[in-house]
Amino acid sequence: MTAWTQTVRAGLLAAAFTLPTLVSANGFAGDYLAARQASFLGDYESAAHFYGKALARDPGRPELLERAVLSNISLGEVDRASTYADRLAQEGFASQIAQMAIVARDARGEAFAPVLTAIDEKRGLGPLADGLIKAWAQLGQGDMTTALATFDEVAGIQGLGPFAAYHKAFALASVGDYQTADDLLSSKLGAGMGATRRGIMARAEILSQLDRNGDAIDLLTTAFGNDLDPGLENLRTRLQGNETVPFTHVTSPRDGIAEVFYTLAGALAAEDNQDLTLLYARLAEYLRADHIDAILLSAEVLTQVGQYELAVETYARVPTDHPAFHAAELGRAEALRSDERMEEAIAVLEGLTETHGNMSVVYTTLGDFLRQEERFADAIEAYTTALSKVGEITDRQWFVFYARAISNEREGLWEAAEADFRKALDLNPDQPQVLNYLGYSLVEKQVKLDEALAMIERAVKARPNAGYIVDSLGWVLYRLGRYEEAVPHMEHAAELMPIDPIVNDHLGDVYWAVGREREAEFMWKRALSFVDWEDAAEEADPVRIKRKLEVGLDVVLAEEGAPPLQVADDLGSE
Repeated sequence: MTAWTQTVRAGLLAAAFTLPTLVSANGFAGDYLAARQASFLGDYESAAHFYGKALARDPGRPELLERAVLSNISLGEVDRASTYADRLAQEGFASQIAQMAIVARDARGEAFAPVLTAIDEKRGLGPLADGLIKAWAQLGQGDMTTALATFDEVAGIQGLGPFAAYHKAFALASVGDYQTADDLLSSKLGAGMGATRRGIMARAEILSQLDRNGDAIDLLTTAFGNDLDPGLENLRTRLQGNETVPFTHVTSPRDGIAEVFYTLAGALAAEDNQDLTLLYARLAEYLRADHIDAILLSAEVLTQVGQYELAVETYARVPTDHPAFHAAELGRAEALRSDERMEEAIAVLEGLTETHGNMSVVYTTLGDFLRQEERFADAIEAYTTALSKVGEITDRQWFVFYARAISNEREGLWEAAEADFRKALDLNPDQPQVLNYLGYSLVEKQVKLDEALAMIERAVKARPNAGYIVDSLGWVLYRLGRYEEAVPHMEHAAELMPIDPIVNDHLGDVYWAVGREREAEFMWKRALSFVDWEDAAEEADPVRIKRKLEVGLDVVLAEEGAPPLQVADDLGSE
């Protein structure tokens, strides 16, 4: 991690619970335990409900108040959280989490004096957030000189220079000093945070205010190329039309404090700290209802923690006419899929093809969902449409050809599948997934065996710890009759994927082929124990495995009309 990320993470993690764990008492133990369980599961709505019920029985219990603040912020109910936070303060207890709600509420009402008083009295959110919030609050009181000095103080903290420069530039731009703002964002110190998507778009707006639309266009092209999403495309179009684009990223000190919370949320998201990421993102969107990036981040975290319905609701807050609407709808579809509401998810994507039918990613995602549902013909159509929306085929499209190849193969269209696999390899020659799938398929069809083995060996070299690829190598050697060579690879695959029924079944077959029949039976029994009988894969067919246990692999192969086990003496290719 960079020094600044280490500093941010260390400081923000201090905003954990500061009050001792509650010892439950009779009368509200049930509500308290239900709330704790809901919190553990990330079920913020239930947690907020049960903490509220417990507080109805014991209104002044500080441990309950603090946890009620947290669950309500995570739920997006910051006003309710601030009410609990006020009660906690009245009880004389200090809590950084509670102070977050109070600061956000005061800042939303542009009551900057109590924000500054809390920070000066060490009742803030910790040294990292306090300096930046203090500077914006000072600006809110009309004291730009002091605010700029405070930003400079933050810059003096090791590793926080880019963070301070970014916010100082936004503060300068918000009052019309675009030249100094651009000087900061283009400096070495400001380049870090300024290189984010949000930072680049903000600087493009600043350059436009300086009558430098050409430089703004060059900035977008250098950072993102010509394949732009709707938000970037909209900005470039306005710049190309010689419009003086207004600076919209931060228009007030309240917006600035929202930006502090969002920037901290982004830093924590990079560290995979979901609880605190959500906390800060929720505060950002509370302070600024049109902070779409904060809304999208909140929804993304909610999906990650399994709160799919909340994620769906949060994504749905993005207006249909906003340039990020397509991103919100893609996220909403993913949340619905994760919630096993596939029909609704596909319906969202089909709707998106009507409103954003020019975007390749919409059809690629639709194809992925249809392929998961084994609607392979429909998936092929979606992937084909996705490719038709791309102006020029580049290495970025390898996955679309790969996914269409799988759909073609599953639909029984082998010639089309092989052509797509090979096109994917042309675009990404060493892609292990493609090498593995194509190589395995060739062996199953008993064609081009030398090439197939070479492909899978390349895949294993690229991904030596990918169990399914190592399994492919062992299985290919088995299918080629090179049983002894197959054994160590299949055993390694079983070490990497010990509970996978296919791998265990394959290892059993390999053991049988080399005469290790008791070990083969043991592996087949293991495979059976891991098979999902309602959704068994063809290669781990539980009925077939049971039959092998009854009569042995040789008899099963004979019953199936398959070639008997034998050492291959000709590995030629067709």
